[in-house]
Amino acid sequence: SISVQVQSGLNWFNTKLKVNYGKQQASLKQLQQAVRNKSRYVQLDDGTLGILPDAWIERMAQFFFAAEVVGEDLVTPRIHFDAIAQIFTEEELDDEVKESVRHYQAKLANLESIEPVAPPKSLQATLRPYQLEGLSWLRFLDDHQFGGVLADDMGLGKTLQVIALMLLRKEKEASETHLVVVPTTLLFNWQAELKRFAPSLKVYILHGAGRKKDRNEFEQYDVVITSYGTLLSDINYLRYFQFGYVFLDESQQVKNIGSQRYHAVRLLRSKNRLAITGTPVENNTLDLYAQISFVAPGLLGNKQYFKDVYSTPIDKFEDSRRAAELKRKVAPFILRRTKEAVAKELPDKTEQVLYCPMGDAQRSLYEMYERELRDYLEGKIEDEILRNSIHVLRGLTQLRQICDDPRLVNAEQGLGSAKIEALMEQIDSKSVQHKILVFSQFVSMLDLVKEELEKSGIGYAILTGATKNREAVVAHFQQDPGTRVFLLSLKAGGTGLNLTAANYVYLLDPWWNPAVEAQAIDRAYRIGQHKNVQAIRLICPG
Repeated sequence: SISVQVQSGLNWFNTKLKVNYGKQQASLKQLQQAVRNKSRYVQLDDGTLGILPDAWIERMAQFFFAAEVVGEDLVTPRIHFDAIAQIFTEEELDDEVKESVRHYQAKLANLESIEPVAPPKSLQATLRPYQLEGLSWLRFLDDHQFGGVLADDMGLGKTLQVIALMLLRKEKEASETHLVVVPTTLLFNWQAELKRFAPSLKVYILHGAGRKKDRNEFEQYDVVITSYGTLLSDINYLRYFQFGYVFLDESQQVKNIGSQRYHAVRLLRSKNRLAITGTPVENNTLDLYAQISFVAPGLLGNKQYFKDVYSTPIDKFEDSRRAAELKRKVAPFILRRTKEAVAKELPDKTEQVLYCPMGDAQRSLYEMYERELRDYLEGKIEDEILRNSIHVLRGLTQLRQICDDPRLVNAEQGLGSAKIEALMEQIDSKSVQHKILVFSQFVSMLDLVKEELEKSGIGYAILTGATKNREAVVAHFQQDPGTRVFLLSLKAGGTGLNLTAANYVYLLDPWWNPAVEAQAIDRAYRIGQHKNVQAIRLICPG
């Protein structure tokens, strides 16, 4: 005989489960072990074996993987509310459990059913309606201690929504420190966005040789921002600090569950967790598993269970039933809005700056050339400078080239390029259906980007002043789904082209004349463009 009763606890569901074979009973631990081992046999109290029905094993498998045996009960975190509803009958759930399950299902099935929150008073920005909905969703998860994945398209303001959540937490919690983990190329951008939208928050950048090593000092900051690389280096002391939230930006960086990065972020301690990404799934369902297992540990079972039940059937055999089941399970904890879905709330064209801090070697070379130019100019009167304007222009151009890539001034200077690194991270983070224009004044810079695209197997087209068959190249980019990136020199591609297949424009180097940049952006933003266009300028900060 089998008896089940599910009751409500503080942040969990308690399940009282009894399986009797006559006068003998199977303990919870023995039942859990049998189900996890896919065994039909369970050891009873007297040492004999009982047989478990196949249908019962299949029904209870995901439950036993999610639950923990505590005394005489199976304890299941509330994040498994949907599994509770799927596994157990109405008669097996007490009234409080049924009410909780219905509440979570109703609220998380429809954003509009979540009670809207007022934006934090100290937020120095006006949220668009969909951003306010996103903030309300984040606050709902926060109130119930659920982790989540904010997976809006790039350009919809994920960073702003997260900053607004931080400020709401600040109003609610007097003192706590959040950790934001980002690719190195985004450290400066997060710092700039926090300063712009939430100047009341005290921020520390945990990066570089002189960074703090005493975790107790973090308590004086509201936000600590670090890179994935620094996190890996410092995990042995970061793991012992209790953060408010851990936010993973570009969380696809931990999609490999066998990687050191993944294992490092799993060691972090926090009240809650949020993953931020425009591409939650890049290759297969294991990408999703890695991120969900960070924000909602146990929701999808352990790695082997997920592989057996979801990954292999879906990725290898295209099992639509399992795919629908997985989607239903994770949908409440993933918020994704596309640009098309919120197009009416967006301006037709948006522009932003992506800051790309130079590495030490690249910066040293820049400073050396800068000193040479400054030394040349010192002591010269204006007339002398005007007479030698070509020399001055060459010096300024070299500084711009070093910001792009040191190899533009010296092919032997393999010092790394902050802009190319940032650009490739941006391209990698886009869904394959997005098309991208990349402009540079320097054809040699486009050649370096081309090399990186080829290494990554990303389809591209290129148009410079030397291109003969312009119309064919343009048509190929516009019509071929596999050609995701169009590399264009600013002069050759800046005028006379309609490139409406693209909705992202990257300007690798600023041009002297802003009107020329505007023309380049308008290659994508033309009559016939049905998408919102986002233009991103890559700038090396001083």
